[in-house]
Amino acid sequence: MTNFRRRLRQGDVLLGQMVLELFTPGIGQMLAASGLDFVIFDMEHGRCDISLLAEMVAGCRGSDIYPIARVPDVAYAPLSRPLDIGARGVMVPRVESRTQAEDIVSQLKYAPVGRRGVALGIAHDLYRAGDADFFARTNEETCIILLLETVKAFENLDAIISVPGVDVAWVGHYDLTVSMGIPAQFEHPRFLAAMDELVAVCRRHGVAPGFLPSSPELAVHWIGKGFRALSLGSDIGVFLDGVRKFRARVVQSSGAE
Repeated sequence: MTNFRRRLRQGDVLLGQMVLELFTPGIGQMLAASGLDFVIFDMEHGRCDISLLAEMVAGCRGSDIYPIARVPDVAYAPLSRPLDIGARGVMVPRVESRTQAEDIVSQLKYAPVGRRGVALGIAHDLYRAGDADFFARTNEETCIILLLETVKAFENLDAIISVPGVDVAWVGHYDLTVSMGIPAQFEHPRFLAAMDELVAVCRRHGVAPGFLPSSPELAVHWIGKGFRALSLGSDIGVFLDGVRKFRARVVQSSGAE
């Protein structure tokens, strides 16, 4: 499997998709076949629980897709459970302080970096207890994504993003505009200034900014702004858009209603 974290540190732009609805065992393989780098299984807003997550992650094995779990909350416990069932990265919502960021890293990394509990010979190591290098190697391969979604988070931006072990600072753009009192106003000067600040702070600390654009045009726009980890819409949005366009072309060409 491609080392996701190494590619982020190299400055690569990595493309994936957020899955909220289409939890079929083949979804990871389908996204891999589409050329995507990662998949985020949403346990916060989607219908995915820990049992379903285990099935989705298992379906990713044997492909180059990097499976990430978006946990329901910053207080979700144990935070490392998605890793134990085979997820390679964890996205944590509603992070607002350095203390929270430090605790998240500690929970998701083995000692001496953190305090992740040890269980070997289970799903995450393919039921084969690792060798002496297993812990350092796993720490190196585990990606930590923090969702920054509030005015408070952006007030503490430098303190949060500078925490060692943070790989991606992902903006929750809808939540952020609601927190700012400018719901869904993505052209508002305050929102745009916040995006510029996020990219600048991420560059300073070697962290990749993350975003979920809803269209190819917006994806290109935000890549141009410096974002390097992008979900190409969500499974719901891309599916509906594809079906609508397919239908529209059929109706236009055939005259069918």
